[in-house]
Amino acid sequence: MIGGVKVCIYGAGAIGGFLGARIAATGLAQVSAVARGATLEALKRSGFELRLGGSRLQAPVRAAEDPRVLGDQDLVIIAVKGQAMPQVAAHIGPLLAANTTVLAAMNGVPWWFLDALPGPLKGARLEAVDPRGVVSAAIPARRALGCVVHLSATSPAPGVIEHRSGNGLIVGEPGGAVTPRLAEVSKLLADAGFDVTRSNRIEYDIWYKLWGNMTMNPVSALTGATGDRILDDPLVRDFCSAAMREAAAIGERIGCPVTQSPEERHAITRKLGALRTSMLQDAEAGKSLEIDPIVAVVKEIGGKVGVATPNIDALLGLIRLFARVRGLHPDGSAGARSP
Repeated sequence: MIGGVKVCIYGAGAIGGFLGARIAATGLAQVSAVARGATLEALKRSGFELRLGGSRLQAPVRAAEDPRVLGDQDLVIIAVKGQAMPQVAAHIGPLLAANTTVLAAMNGVPWWFLDALPGPLKGARLEAVDPRGVVSAAIPARRALGCVVHLSATSPAPGVIEHRSGNGLIVGEPGGAVTPRLAEVSKLLADAGFDVTRSNRIEYDIWYKLWGNMTMNPVSALTGATGDRILDDPLVRDFCSAAMREAAAIGERIGCPVTQSPEERHAITRKLGALRTSMLQDAEAGKSLEIDPIVAVVKEIGGKVGVATPNIDALLGLIRLFARVRGLHPDGSAGARSP
């Protein structure tokens, strides 16, 4: 890629805004954003405000609610919650030219996850993250690059992004191919100051992160507890470990084996102290919860490969009911149906 490449951020919240602001600040790209409401107005007025390491940076961005205003792009970075993807799919078309790459910087399993995995599930569709096939129809897997985000940021006000911790991005082609576009996107992100790792097994990287947060996120939302308190309760910790063993067994069947034990992962999580997970923060803020791409999809894949998931099922039922009662997960969504 060269200076003047067109990059659009679809979902200008904390993570999308952080990516967009740092890319814009390099001057190597023309950065735009699809946004709405107060965020749209803030971006139109003054661009992104990035708070990083005690300094403040204003980064220019062209913002619009209607993608048709922005036109086709070289790279679209999607940074929305997985449950918003059907809506994104319905509107993303005007951003996509023949060779546009779509980088999914999202939590959980993406819509293209099984497309290039070897084995009996290769190319299968996942209803939990691609209901009725609407996402894959609008954004075919051939356009996708995978991205695992290992950083934390918040958005204390519309258009304002505050970096909390971490700086890592893992980027890879579905199926592990080495391609010019992977090199170009990786370089753009590295030039923007991110610690970029190019992966030849991005599906594993996605599954490994999911394996680690599939239990902590919903359990924290259900209980209101921080990570340390969850791990300090032996009954809750053992429940999380049992669900993680089920997810590891699924990973083994789909070519994403997890070699760590749940206890080893807990030791890593414990070092984070009183961790307030993203799902806990969303629940407290009354925002929609990422149940489908983090929990429901694991149950669905388990069913496809013949792995029983009684503990994951219980977790899914509890967090889904919790969210329904509070209006944070509509009954008609993909995750509300049994996969």
